Amino acid sequence: MKKKIITAGVDEVGRGCLAGPVVSAAVILKQGINLSLLKDSKKISFNKRREISDHIKSHSHYAIGLASVEEILDLNILQASLLSMKRALKQLTIKPDLTLIDGNFAPSELKNYKTIVNGDEKIKVISAASIIAKVYRDNLMIKLSQEFSNYAWESNFGYGTKAHLEGLKKFGVTSHHRKGFKPVHKILSN
Repeated sequence: MKKKIITAGVDEVGRGCLAGPVVSAAVILKQGINLSLLKDSKKISFNKRREISDHIKSHSHYAIGLASVEEILDLNILQASLLSMKRALKQLTIKPDLTLIDGNFAPSELKNYKTIVNGDEKIKVISAASIIAKVYRDNLMIKLSQEFSNYAWESNFGYGTKAHLEGLKKFGVTSHHRKGFKPVHKILSN
């Protein structure tokens, strides 16, 4: 009998944000998951994404990895994203035989992987990782918005929306802002 290949999907969220960490999820799906629910997290409404994330969590092995705002500044956003992916994979309790990664870059020292551009749209296990990472990061930014209410993070999740940029201009930069990112850097330079 042929051994079933254990495949993990990995995706990150928050690369383009002006605030907060970059978050990755690594997921290995179990039997019984409803695959029809799995698609690119950006194409699912906020509430539905939360429901689907709970379904994925109860039908998978998953782990989350973060790279902090400081690490983003020190390394650059690409290297910080890869670091968060590496951390998510390291946290998985089951080690995959094959890792499918959204995008065209993979963490260093990773063996038996394949990068797939737009993988979150094409590969169900990557979609699952995308959904879990997005819900985790959104919840984190909602929590931060309770303390930092001037930036509308509860609705923009740290992305550079009009409300967020107005908050930056009016109230300045917080410790959660990515100081190396252009709109934030510009405010610091004035």
